[in-house]
Amino acid sequence: MNSATLEDMRTTLRGPVIGPRDAEYDQARKIYNAMIDKHPAAIVRCADAADVMAAVTYVRDHGLELAVRGGGHSGPGLCLVDDGVTIDLSPMRGVRVDPAAQTAQAGGGAQLGDLDHATHAFGLATPTGIISMTGVGGLTLGGGHGYLTRKYGLTADNLIAADVVLADGSYVTANADEHPDLFWALRGGGGNFGIATSLTYRLHPVDTVGVGVTVWPVEHTREVLAWYRAFLPQAPEDVYGFFAVFVVPPGPPFPEELHRQKVCGIVWCHTGDLDRLDETLSVVNEAGPPAFHFTTPMPYVGLQSMFDELIPAGYQWYWRGDFFDHIPDAALDVHLKYGENNPTQLSLMHLYPVDGAAHQVGPDDTAWSYRDAVWSGVFGGVDPDPVNAGAIRQWCVDYQEELHPYSMGGSYVNFMGTGEGQERVRATYRDHYDRLARVKRTYDPDNLFHANQNIAPARG
Repeated sequence: MNSATLEDMRTTLRGPVIGPRDAEYDQARKIYNAMIDKHPAAIVRCADAADVMAAVTYVRDHGLELAVRGGGHSGPGLCLVDDGVTIDLSPMRGVRVDPAAQTAQAGGGAQLGDLDHATHAFGLATPTGIISMTGVGGLTLGGGHGYLTRKYGLTADNLIAADVVLADGSYVTANADEHPDLFWALRGGGGNFGIATSLTYRLHPVDTVGVGVTVWPVEHTREVLAWYRAFLPQAPEDVYGFFAVFVVPPGPPFPEELHRQKVCGIVWCHTGDLDRLDETLSVVNEAGPPAFHFTTPMPYVGLQSMFDELIPAGYQWYWRGDFFDHIPDAALDVHLKYGENNPTQLSLMHLYPVDGAAHQVGPDDTAWSYRDAVWSGVFGGVDPDPVNAGAIRQWCVDYQEELHPYSMGGSYVNFMGTGEGQERVRATYRDHYDRLARVKRTYDPDNLFHANQNIAPARG
């Protein structure tokens, strides 16, 4: 892209168009994962939906490569494209709450922290992820799960409308009545069908929740996970806990003797009676005496940002995922092995529950195709030092591949890493893939939106 083309784009758009020679370029192309080092020809920071429409039209008419950035949290860096155009929604972060209707409309560039801040003022929330810097757009389009999923379902289950700019530059609203096929696809089908400039969510009464953190020495991983796999699926939907193998960070609330120790543990969120928090979580002793057990009431918005400082933007990341409907004894040994051989202080494995209310939605009601999954697992190699990029990637790949035979075959699309191949995309969507390909043919027949975990348009 030459300077004349950049200037032409600048006259078309209200927001700034940033090129490689601009002083802010290097900062503008940074995303959450520092392992990604891509160089777009232009980064278009859209001020509003009209800018997005104009940018899409310009990119299409000039035959340019296109990527879309919401929160910039994409692990494989799909929000950037070398030598093409990144449509950056980050200026579009506004959130409007309707407390009477219990809904919230968030801009396509909003992050979870923006949505949580706005809704918490009214004692309301919708299920999202666990890192407040995550973009709501990418999270929602992939399905979205977190602390409220067992109680209120996936993020996509609580999406009631989306404003979308399509590949031809037109603007539509998708909901249960308007463009229902597109609305179905947006709830789990990723960024394949257009650019969501705003998303409207159903909200639920959530204010202060019970938070717990329980850890055991890593050598107890087998026993603790065996207890957890039996306890969690039959627990009340007010009880949420994700299982993890990790290294204890040096700081509160952990005692000094546990700092930098390899452990397994569970992070709890209890949306029931706070007076019964300690009683409810006292069951952890059934797994064996923990090395540390901490509970406290906490504003939900505080829980949502609890891990932000631990894993801030700008670290090296590589992640993969898999869905699981059970955890056999052989898998317990794999988790123990990789927990004991964790390569860095920040590398981790999490098993997030996706049962409860998420199982109450019909298997074909949305594009999310794993309504029978009980856990969504993520394997994350993390470190601030680029020197360790190879080691954290290898640990993650080996861990996931050794557990994969015990998985359901596919992965949460937002946990898919680089280099996993098209068959993994098909496995992620199972029987929904062909239907998604037909929706893709209707709304993006030339596959303009292909910088994603791509679903090719159906032939014919």
